[in-house]
Amino acid sequence: MTKNPILDELHAVREQLLADAGGTLDALINRLQAEERTSNRPRFTPRRTKRCTGAAKSGDSELENLSSPPGDL
Repeated sequence: MTKNPILDELHAVREQLLADAGGTLDALINRLQAEERTSNRPRFTPRRTKRCTGAAKSGDSELENLSSPPGDL
């Protein structure tokens, strides 16, 4: 297997971040979320749509109301 210096560095940084956070992914996520809350950087908040919230009902989409192509069972 050939060595890729970029991937090697990426893996090393990932291991260091995990080690600094206590060795678990949950701890790392908690630490990053805490840093995000205390930073003054703007946060991206995705727009919620009917499809995302589950408010869409079957039959609301025009595509759902189309018949199947011939041969589909």
